[in-house]
Amino acid sequence: MTDRPLTLMAVHAHPDDEATGTGGVLARYAAEGIRTVLVTCTDGSCGDGPGGVKPGDPGHDPAAVAEMRRQELAASCEVLKVSDLELLDYADSGMMGWPSNDTPGSFWQTPVEEGAARLAELMRHYQPDVVVTYDENGFYGHPDHIQAHRITMAALEMTELTPKVYWTTAPHSMMQRFGEIMREFGADMPEPDPEEAAALAEIGLPDDEITTWVDTTGFSDQKFDALAAHASQGENIFFLRMGKERFGELMGMETFVRVRDTTGAAVPENDLFAGLR
Repeated sequence: MTDRPLTLMAVHAHPDDEATGTGGVLARYAAEGIRTVLVTCTDGSCGDGPGGVKPGDPGHDPAAVAEMRRQELAASCEVLKVSDLELLDYADSGMMGWPSNDTPGSFWQTPVEEGAARLAELMRHYQPDVVVTYDENGFYGHPDHIQAHRITMAALEMTELTPKVYWTTAPHSMMQRFGEIMREFGADMPEPDPEEAAALAEIGLPDDEITTWVDTTGFSDQKFDALAAHASQGENIFFLRMGKERFGELMGMETFVRVRDTTGAAVPENDLFAGLR
């Protein structure tokens, strides 16, 4: 036995990603006395600037946006009671196909081995019992999400640690419900592009392929408030339009695929730490 606390490490691409897919588990496990470590890989500089100014438009200052988003991330972590925040601080690569994908120093242009070595050092320091990141497609194809997946899996290979490893996902049933709610709130939203709608339908997994269903309903208000802390990106955070009650109904369950395990805990499971306590 050891006095070292059970530890969850979540590896995310941008400020605000921590709240969307893992805000519930970060808040829940912090409340249970588990150490929660958030690693944010990029500075978020391709996000909206003050007044909603878009990347590449006049008045968009990437350095100022990065500083603003750093402050918002700190506020989100305060809401979620994250124990430790680590910033790799690579330049945001922007969405797939943007010119910023090719910027030297961007996360997408960083050799996987370099990012993985830095993350492996953090893993050795914190010795996580559970590691959470994205799947090979970064959940929806964002280059920085894909790169976060790549460096996480490579970092694990660089260490002798054997944590349970999870990838975030969403059940198709929830994606269908999400689509219904988007249409419900769609009076002020543009009609979705058919290709985008088809891509949305492919996100996630069939319900019976999801290994881990964690009920975070009791922490959905914290999750909402953590998202709201990223106020500069509010135009892009659809969930904030729902209000807390509807948000809790849709976002109270966080789901994952377990891809590495040495505990032998049965699946489906309802706890990332099943078999560890």
